[in-house]
Amino acid sequence: MRSYTLIAPAKINLHLEIIGDRPDGYHELVMILQSIDLADEIYLQASDTDTIHVRCNHPEVPVDKSNIAYKAAALMATEFPTAYGKYGGVNITINKRIPVAAGLAGGSTNAAAVLVGIDLLWKLGLTQSELEELGAQLGSDVPFCIAGGTAIATGRGEQLSPLPSLDNIYIVLAKYRSLAISTPWAYKTYREQFGDTYLRDTDSLSARAAAIHSGPIVQAILHKDATEIAQKLHNDLERVVLPAYPQVLQLRETYASTGVLGTMMSGSGPSVFAICESQQQAEQVKLRIRETIPDEDLELFVTRMISHGIQVASSV
Repeated sequence: MRSYTLIAPAKINLHLEIIGDRPDGYHELVMILQSIDLADEIYLQASDTDTIHVRCNHPEVPVDKSNIAYKAAALMATEFPTAYGKYGGVNITINKRIPVAAGLAGGSTNAAAVLVGIDLLWKLGLTQSELEELGAQLGSDVPFCIAGGTAIATGRGEQLSPLPSLDNIYIVLAKYRSLAISTPWAYKTYREQFGDTYLRDTDSLSARAAAIHSGPIVQAILHKDATEIAQKLHNDLERVVLPAYPQVLQLRETYASTGVLGTMMSGSGPSVFAICESQQQAEQVKLRIRETIPDEDLELFVTRMISHGIQVASSV
């Protein structure tokens, strides 16, 4: 029976700016997204029935229809009924390595892998753009997770402009297992506290989104200058999350005390990452954080920026 194993990388934000409200109720965002080597493994196998089954090694990940990987398979079945009728359902096994509820697009990258895998299983021959359009129906991060690398994301995060990819810049990533932060809460709270700063007219929104293309952090990315990138990190959501979640603030302050190039919360948190000069420094920082915060609930990872999204590891 045909099967594919896919590698589904996590992502971090190097820049997250909220510039206004959208007519659809979402926020107008300007972000720079970056793939990292921390990844889940997704195993897809053609089923001899027309059903979709999801399995996962992580007890907190749902395996019913609420799982976004399930939704990705169901979307493909709806969009391509002829292929679904010909090839049948799919069994999805998720080997979870990316922390859950961490602001690292763990669910989105799983969905992206399912879209790519079913395209191969059903021999659809879809282009990357077509896969990204399907992904946008599932979530704002899914289109980016398909191609990965480094990109500017605008709109609600689904409109992508690729940047030259960053490779082998090492980071240390930290996340408390038991700590979750609601993304809707973070954005709602930001709107309540800072909504009076939002740009209102469409032309201003477009101009502000375009300005990031020539912004300082983009210039640093173009020069692949890790020190400069680290100094230009920015996340508007820190303004509401850090005061409300002292554990996240403590992580950020502890990183800063270790001499890293720069540190920031990713997305709506609660993950915090630090950019390091080398893999050796990253390993040393990981040890320092563990010594300073000896909490068994704290997960720590040394990983690196990579230039790709979903990849096929093997096929049978």
